[in-house]
Amino acid sequence: MKRGVADLFERPSSGTRALLVHAGARGEDPERATEEFEELVRATGAEPVALVVSGPRRRDPRYFVGAGKAEELRERVEADAIELAIFNHRLTPAQERNLEALLKCRVLDRIGLILDIFARRASTFEGRLQVELAQLRHLSTRLVRGWTHLERQRGGIGLRGPGETQLETDRRLVGKRIERIGRQLDAVERRREVNRRPRRRSGVPVVSLVGYTNAGKSTLFNRLTGAGVHAADQLFATLDPTLRRLTLPAGSPLVLVDTVGFVGDLPHELVAAFRATLEETRQADLLLHVVDGSAPDGRERAERVNEVLAGIDAGDLPQIEVMNKVDRRAGPVPGPERDDTGAVRRVWLSARTGEGVEALGAALGERFETSCPIREIRLPPGDGRMRARLYELGTVQGEHPCEDGGSIVEVRIANRDLARLGLEGGDARTVKGPASGSPAGPGVRFGTVPRAS
Repeated sequence: MKRGVADLFERPSSGTRALLVHAGARGEDPERATEEFEELVRATGAEPVALVVSGPRRRDPRYFVGAGKAEELRERVEADAIELAIFNHRLTPAQERNLEALLKCRVLDRIGLILDIFARRASTFEGRLQVELAQLRHLSTRLVRGWTHLERQRGGIGLRGPGETQLETDRRLVGKRIERIGRQLDAVERRREVNRRPRRRSGVPVVSLVGYTNAGKSTLFNRLTGAGVHAADQLFATLDPTLRRLTLPAGSPLVLVDTVGFVGDLPHELVAAFRATLEETRQADLLLHVVDGSAPDGRERAERVNEVLAGIDAGDLPQIEVMNKVDRRAGPVPGPERDDTGAVRRVWLSARTGEGVEALGAALGERFETSCPIREIRLPPGDGRMRARLYELGTVQGEHPCEDGGSIVEVRIANRDLARLGLEGGDARTVKGPASGSPAGPGVRFGTVPRAS
């Protein structure tokens, strides 16, 4: 039956009883395909009442699913007092409007579902701005919806004018808010860039933790750094990036970054809004790709992460795969796997128990400490500026005074940083070559931070 404006309804503002809808594809395992979907729904606080899975048969473009299945959904909504229908797919604005008119309840697609989770989890000023921007960009394409008042012209005493509809007014207000948030996020990005400059000048490598949501990135981050970042067995437990200085086994420093987790069909609105956060990933010297080694679809999820990385121009960055949760499955032994060249390409570990974490530290040491021998550098009296630079650029191993008032500083420093300071030749004497097995210098040591998952 054709429905006009008069048949549309005023959308309910609340309700948690949800009907889950998944349109399957050929050769797909419905149970595995809907497992993550149900986790996403529960993360919003909704109450899943029923799950309806439709086959890959011909679908009605008005409702995304077939006309018969749409009628079945309407009957299910009426019978179970459903307040919210959630689709595990991206719906067009027209499809959402048609479904709401048919089902007489709110309709949410996968994009709106993920945006709602992000809105619940955002805690910092920047995170809230990023989520609001993503929501507004999503909303701007969906203002032609089930609100009948949006299609009425404003009128009445004192309100007569050019005849602007409420819909046009809302579009204009949304556009202005998007511009304002964009300017605020640009200011945040400029501050981030200012903070990155000293790191780049110092030559301290940056390692970014990436991976599918709930793979254990934050738990591993806490295990390595003792940062106390919120970690929980739930999707998108961490949204805001956290940076900590970490000391490698041989004493060299690096910066470790914990980032937001990825998910399949990550909304483009979120990728655009979180550009400042994802910039930390693009600027990294190495990616630690954390994979849930206990998940049966862990490899598929890893490929989805790689697709997102390619989409943000980080696909070509070097990676070490970290196969986490080895304590939850039988077979893999905690430790490293090497490629044909002898370089570590994968490390099996448990971030919860700490098994295999030392192997990860050794792998990072092999990658970043091979060009960092310990050198003695003699400083004349009063050269405080060079002394400060040495403490900034390298992990100082010790300092000894000289009879003339100067000092000898033992520092582990890379060749490129030594050349940048102009201390090549007789100014710097190598006293010990690179050795990944030497004791760690000051700072956090691998595998020593207690962490309860």
